[in-house]
Amino acid sequence: MSRLSSSRDNRIGKVTHEDRNLEEQVVSKAAEMTLSSQLDAAEKIEVDVQTDLSEIIQGKAEEVDISGQGLVMEKDIRVQEMELHTDKVDINSLGALFGQIELDRPVDANGRIVLTEPDINRALNSNYVLSKAQNYELNVDGKTVTVSMQQMELHLPDGDKMVFIAKSLIREMGNTRQLGFTATFRPRTKDRPVLVENFQCHDGQSTSIDFAVALLEKIKEVTHLPYFEMGQMRLRVEEMDVQPGKITLQVQAHVRQIPSS
Repeated sequence: MSRLSSSRDNRIGKVTHEDRNLEEQVVSKAAEMTLSSQLDAAEKIEVDVQTDLSEIIQGKAEEVDISGQGLVMEKDIRVQEMELHTDKVDINSLGALFGQIELDRPVDANGRIVLTEPDINRALNSNYVLSKAQNYELNVDGKTVTVSMQQMELHLPDGDKMVFIAKSLIREMGNTRQLGFTATFRPRTKDRPVLVENFQCHDGQSTSIDFAVALLEKIKEVTHLPYFEMGQMRLRVEEMDVQPGKITLQVQAHVRQIPSS
């Protein structure tokens, strides 16, 4: 059982329509339809808005729980499971009365996200992610070397190892060459940062130690970004649980807006 689910007494997915008042049913259903319309696909999505008519008129909701499975966005970004929970939400009262949920101000939420290995690799090689993995500048022995990723894979063989395999394009001093490599990491925990265990070039290729160190530092820098964007949310990873074939993230989410249809 996840920490998030335990702390909320398993509220997500447990509230039936009979448990909700009419206002909660209408607002929750409207929010589900709004979110579904903004996703490329969703196997399941549930929204539980705890409120009543007097709170809606005041533009408030006591709690909002969102859970989903098989959520697809940006064509190739798929999330196996997602849960979000937030308290004391300010909403647009007029919009809520007509079934349109809009936040009057951003909210902070606790969340849990599960990513499977196939979904991670599909995302890594999507146009959306690859476009952001171009022209990384490395300082190698006082010279600027540019690295652009062409293909990436992440394998999760066990709970304490992550294997990153990539094909890249290296530009240095007007020359361009391809480099394939495999880097093995131990995932970060509460007690330790990401640790590099091994780095190896492919097919008899070679590179300098200085370049390998600079490249690994860049990869480490990316994995230590304070947050990443997902639609209208900014997510900060609090904990990472790596298991064979999947990663579970405990996150803090800053939600700017519920997308409108």
